[in-house]
Amino acid sequence: MWQTDSLWFEVAVVSTTIALGHIFLGHFEERTPSIRKFYKYLLSLLVVVGISILFGRTVAFTVYAALFIPVLYIHLVLLPKKGINGWTGEPKEKYYEYRKWNKDIFSIRSEKSKRQKDCIQ
Repeated sequence: MWQTDSLWFEVAVVSTTIALGHIFLGHFEERTPSIRKFYKYLLSLLVVVGISILFGRTVAFTVYAALFIPVLYIHLVLLPKKGINGWTGEPKEKYYEYRKWNKDIFSIRSEKSKRQKDCIQ
């Protein structure tokens, strides 16, 4: 029952890693479309499983670990150079500017609430 010699082990490791990434660092992707996040997961899964089939588990996990080098570089080097905390993504204004997102996160909500107030009065 607890054998790890099937491809399900690779699926479990990739899925767990992606889930933990979304739990602890998901605030960096709050404006990224869900479909893009899904494709990122699917691509990671296909790469690891495909390499595992073709070259073996050790090579697959080595490649998967190497994919974290750019993530570490971005969070530990690049973001702090821009004045952004690599763990919390703060200040949000700088991070949103870096990602080229709209800085006014409440603009849609405030417009809706103004319209609702106007309708009520």
